Amino acid sequence: MDAVLELAEISKNFSKNFSGRLVAVDRVTLSIPRGSFFSLLGPSGCGKTTTLRLVAGFETPSTGEIRLNGRRIDHLPPYRRNVNTVFQSYALFPHLTVRSNVEFGLRNKRDAPMNGAADRVRRVLEQLELAGKESRKPSELSGGERQRVALARALVLSPEVLLLDEPLSALDPQLRKQVRAELKDLQRRVGITFLFVTHDQEEALSMSDFIAVMNEGRVEQTGSPEQVYRRPKTRFVASFLGAMNWVNGCGLRPEALRLSRSASADSRAATVVSSTFLGPVMHVETRLESGETCTAQVFANGSEPFRAGEPVHLCWDASDELRFTA
Repeated sequence: MDAVLELAEISKNFSKNFSGRLVAVDRVTLSIPRGSFFSLLGPSGCGKTTTLRLVAGFETPSTGEIRLNGRRIDHLPPYRRNVNTVFQSYALFPHLTVRSNVEFGLRNKRDAPMNGAADRVRRVLEQLELAGKESRKPSELSGGERQRVALARALVLSPEVLLLDEPLSALDPQLRKQVRAELKDLQRRVGITFLFVTHDQEEALSMSDFIAVMNEGRVEQTGSPEQVYRRPKTRFVASFLGAMNWVNGCGLRPEALRLSRSASADSRAATVVSSTFLGPVMHVETRLESGETCTAQVFANGSEPFRAGEPVHLCWDASDELRFTA
């Protein structure tokens, strides 16, 4: 696929103390397809935000190259890179109206074209469903609306890549679900490449075309959401993306386990430790005779629930077993 953004062996070292260095990003290589929703996913401190800041120009790489449309940009200041950033806090100006916040980038970016600026602002406000709210201040908007203003301010500049640094983290859980659907729909409509940073696996899986899972400054695996979830290459990726059981050295997802009160030829005896109701499904934690624990996901379809202390039997298909070399 045509890559709009490429990172080649990018590293970033920060001074740790007089005797050593702290490596925040360690030889990261990525190829981000044009028009895709690409997520950097990983725990706090894994290097994902530093990677984003390197692309934005807020940090300078210690080694490696960053190319946009084949042109090297890692030596350029932020204002000369055709990328824009939406921050966690949105960074809206509280004293300015919605329209003035959106116009701010056009007025202050050195090479922003001003011809037809009013039409561009109007179109992006309509795209973000902010028409009719142009005269409001940020304090008069909901959390989701403030996020859309921040997006509009970035999109009005027509960047090649939009950088999003955990932009949903300030929203409550219900609003996050609504806004992430809107965000993915917006990305498809405008066709701009999104580089999205998150520690939330559900966000990444539900919105992304591609995910790069990061750990300790390195990329452990890159692929589609289904690839990294169903066929993780390392134990870290398997454990970070969803729940995982470890039995006899292999990994098993809770949904791959079948739980029954009767034995079968290939089942293993276990005892229920606890059962947690989660709406449409239940998570049933069991302990095998070997002492290993396994959590199975079963549908809460009105049948008799499994009780703590109850003997049960677990089985699974060999094709669902995941094995790793790292």
